[in-house]
Amino acid sequence: MEVTKFVVSGRDKAKLYGDYAAYRKQLSNRIHNLRRKLGISTKPRAKYSGKGPVTAEDIAGNHEFIHLLLLTSERAWAHAESMREIHSADTKGISGSTRSHIISRLHKSTIYANNLFQCLTDQSQTGATIEDVLEARAYAATLAGATEFQKDNWEACVKSYSEARIIYSALATATKSDIFKDLLADPVDQSIRYGAYQMRLPRTVAVPTIARKYFPRSDKKLVSQVEKLEPDVLNDQPTKAKTESAEAGAIPKTITWRSRTVDLEDATIASALASVNSAAQKLAETLASVTAAQTKERASAYDDILIASQDAVDATKHAIDELLGEGVGQGDKRIQSLQITRTAVGYDMVSWRIGRNRVLVGERDGSVIDGPVFHQSKKKTQKPAKEEGIGRKLAHFREKAVLYDSILQSLDSIKELPGIAADEAFQEELEAKYNYFSALKCLAIARSHALLPSLKNALALLSRASEKCNAAHAYLSNSMDTDSSSPPNIKVSPTEVQALKDLLDGEVQYYRALVELSNLSQTQSSSLNKSPLIEILSEYPAQGVDLENLVTYPPRLEPVPVKPLFFDAAWNYIEYPGRHVEKPAAQNGVKGSSSAESKSAEQKKGWFGFGR
Repeated sequence: MEVTKFVVSGRDKAKLYGDYAAYRKQLSNRIHNLRRKLGISTKPRAKYSGKGPVTAEDIAGNHEFIHLLLLTSERAWAHAESMREIHSADTKGISGSTRSHIISRLHKSTIYANNLFQCLTDQSQTGATIEDVLEARAYAATLAGATEFQKDNWEACVKSYSEARIIYSALATATKSDIFKDLLADPVDQSIRYGAYQMRLPRTVAVPTIARKYFPRSDKKLVSQVEKLEPDVLNDQPTKAKTESAEAGAIPKTITWRSRTVDLEDATIASALASVNSAAQKLAETLASVTAAQTKERASAYDDILIASQDAVDATKHAIDELLGEGVGQGDKRIQSLQITRTAVGYDMVSWRIGRNRVLVGERDGSVIDGPVFHQSKKKTQKPAKEEGIGRKLAHFREKAVLYDSILQSLDSIKELPGIAADEAFQEELEAKYNYFSALKCLAIARSHALLPSLKNALALLSRASEKCNAAHAYLSNSMDTDSSSPPNIKVSPTEVQALKDLLDGEVQYYRALVELSNLSQTQSSSLNKSPLIEILSEYPAQGVDLENLVTYPPRLEPVPVKPLFFDAAWNYIEYPGRHVEKPAAQNGVKGSSSAESKSAEQKKGWFGFGR
């Protein structure tokens, strides 16, 4: 029946609309269409007759009645939320008739949710499973808790939300669904924490402990249903938690950051740090069993510890925001301790993020050149495998450069943590590590230029990388981070810096020799061409202009190509071999012809023979 999924999907759409009033209007349209589909709507121009509540027989006949109850309940809830949204900007808060109206809408929503739960309780007739019944009960409990929250009945509010939290926790463990985990984060856990604060409960008590304390254990049927899904959900010391604590050690009570140790007063932060320690041990075991060539598998092993570290950061930030919301000043001892805790857990999270990127770049932080990669075609009948082309190799170097950029950005983000700007010694350490990874980035880009080939650019980048590595080596060579068995993180050992320094020194000398040989070959090829400048004006002088070889002097006799001359007068009188020359005509004939030509010349005057 998926009661929770139906409700959550509808509320997600309301977030997309950005307005609970629009969500309420949409729910009204859906209810009208569903009632008409079920045949229980009032016909046009007919007298309204109130319908009785939905029964188990109705649900057994058609499961659409479940959606009708849920939509009606959600419409009343959306009405209350829209009023809260409208009056959220009021300086005096929500009071008077508005508050009463909100409470009445939430109460109406709870009535429909309880009606659904009572109908599904008859499992033999409705065909509902235990999960369906528990989902309906948890949904009704959250609405009841919201109603009591508006009434300021904090104990009843905590009891209702505790019932919903235990049920959702059991369902999340049994179904492995993220929907229940999202509901636990918001609004269940936040409401329990605020209600416990109003009840003056100690902040060191974790939310799961409060939920187990205020859960209605007197309802034996509910307890048996919940324990059937998750046997340890109501135990203060679950078997699984005991096993994990035996592996990872007890929950830490203090945290140390650069010779400063503070107590962990918040139980949520302490449990989150215990999860980080457990994930760190699991990460070390996974990396020990996976070879260095399997970079993707090694990188995916960091997911658990990154999630646990993020939870610790969120818990610390939430605790600070709560104290600041209560009016506690920045100079208070509790705020100072939480700020130190925030810096410590934030640094650890960035450290593991950097370690994941270091695993992705390859062996020895990407300084080792991978062997030739061959591309095998999927068809067996085609040609054998060929080595990757220059384009694919350049793409690999581009990916490494992006990973190095991510590492450098993570190092910059550490400087924004509280208390880092005033720690000069730590700033120098961060600068040295920044130079180390910058040198690796320059090395990757230099190798990509060497493939093109652009030897001078590669040499310039390698020289820059060598400078940065020398600056990092001057500080990190005396570092105490010598534990090579721990998973890769932000720590850089002296051995790693020394290995990079030796590699860059050799690469610089190698490419310097290549550039020198290239310059010599270009000089020799240019020296072979000793033509004067006047003969090569159409060519660009890449090596410069030789001002001592402008022209050939003294000039020497050379054939010059010219256009041949054609003499018409001589053509008629020169006897060439194989050509017969006619003799001139007689004297009389010549005179006659000349007189005829003179007459024709006299006749043709002006344009086209039309003379004046």
